[in-house]
Amino acid sequence: MFPQTQNLQVPSTKTMISAVASAAATAMLLRSLARDYLPHELRNYVYLKLRTFFSSLSSQLTLVIDEFDGLSYNQLFKAAQLYLKPTISPNTKRFRVSMPVKETKISVTMERNEEIVDTFNGVQLKWKLVSKQVQSKWLTRPDSGPYNSVLMNEVRYMELSFHKKHKDMVFQNYLTHVLEKSKEVKEERKTLKLFTLGGDRMRGHRVERWQSVNLDHPATFDTLATDVNVKEMIMEDLERFVKRKEFYRKVGKAWKRGYLLFGPPGTGKSSLIAAMANYLNFDIYDLELTEVRRNSDLRNLLISTANRSILVVEDIDCSIELQDRLEKARVMNPFPSHQQGTQVTLSGLLNFIDGLWSSCGDERIIVFTTNHKDRLDPALLRPGRMDVHIHMSYCTPCGFKMLASNYLGITEHSLFSDIEMLIETTKVTPAEVAEHLLKNEEPEIALRGLIEFLEGKKRESDETKASKAEGTEEVEGKGNNGTTEAEKGKHIIRIM
Repeated sequence: MFPQTQNLQVPSTKTMISAVASAAATAMLLRSLARDYLPHELRNYVYLKLRTFFSSLSSQLTLVIDEFDGLSYNQLFKAAQLYLKPTISPNTKRFRVSMPVKETKISVTMERNEEIVDTFNGVQLKWKLVSKQVQSKWLTRPDSGPYNSVLMNEVRYMELSFHKKHKDMVFQNYLTHVLEKSKEVKEERKTLKLFTLGGDRMRGHRVERWQSVNLDHPATFDTLATDVNVKEMIMEDLERFVKRKEFYRKVGKAWKRGYLLFGPPGTGKSSLIAAMANYLNFDIYDLELTEVRRNSDLRNLLISTANRSILVVEDIDCSIELQDRLEKARVMNPFPSHQQGTQVTLSGLLNFIDGLWSSCGDERIIVFTTNHKDRLDPALLRPGRMDVHIHMSYCTPCGFKMLASNYLGITEHSLFSDIEMLIETTKVTPAEVAEHLLKNEEPEIALRGLIEFLEGKKRESDETKASKAEGTEEVEGKGNNGTTEAEKGKHIIRIM
């Protein structure tokens, strides 16, 4: 005989739903009572203990990698982005794809709040890019009148999850592997960028301080219309700089190099900067000082630039209100408004170039340009701030031959001697010569047109000199660009 089985009564679906709803309501009531009646410290303590308890039941560990480490970018976050960029996980449902301008490959990146599974030494590791919108503080915008606006900032971080038994392997081997592979990917995929100040940089969006486009400037040292000896000296100085990391550390100096390019407009200062970037494979950050309101903003911009980059400050003599001019403006207007111009001071600029904040980054080159070297404060010109002074002169015969080779594809012509004689006695910029060589692809026609232009320019110069008094000639001995008469028509480099 079989034992009599007991009839087990299975609860109905309605009963189960009712029980779950009752439990959820009880939990919400307890949470509300705790929030209303328990002290903040006690409530946080209870939540921490509960979270610790539930975490102890899980076999998973999660590393949180924030995008920013204080004011600086977290290098591990950027490395993870590069490392995961070419990875396509079969479990991932959403990706972010783009086609950068003037590039031939589609860029596939990780979408926000999606997971990518990576395998290392047979171990599966899950990456997740988490993005949250957090409310920032109230800010008053100068152009918004009496209205204030609540700004929303995006906070991003990576989560790396894995079984806790692999913790030592992840810390000792996997993260190092991610860093090394990211460097390889960066070098393989690097497209030079030209960065400019972002429109939302002063509105709390740290990731938008700089906006970039591809740097497609074709200038190289081979194409520059500059004396060969000068180009060789610059390239040697750059090569020496990038190889001396340990030397700079040993002597206690920040690993940076300052260049001053001075001379008339159209003498190739921008082309030289592009050639330096292409030679070193460095990105360029174009800093417009008139767009920076405070010294603190200048420091924040410096921190947010990447290593192995060139920071360019053009027309330094007229792009900043130095202390003496600022003091005069304050005397004239004791009630400054938000519409007042830049408040970056000389001391702030010097600290930015050569102070404590200048050491926040490695392998940086700072390039200043000016048309008027004599207007610069002597404190800016000393070694350690502007280490290399390069005079960008008027066109020389050597520069003309380089331009003729670039634009017309010729290295010799019967008209070269006439043009070289005119160039030696006429102040003409490389940009003016290049403009006339562009007018016709036929070398004979282009060169004769250039001769006519040079002869006309020489006649104007002779007439101007003849009309000037003898006392004016002494003034001309000191040019408007802060160079002596002996420097005119020559490329001079001073390395300090």
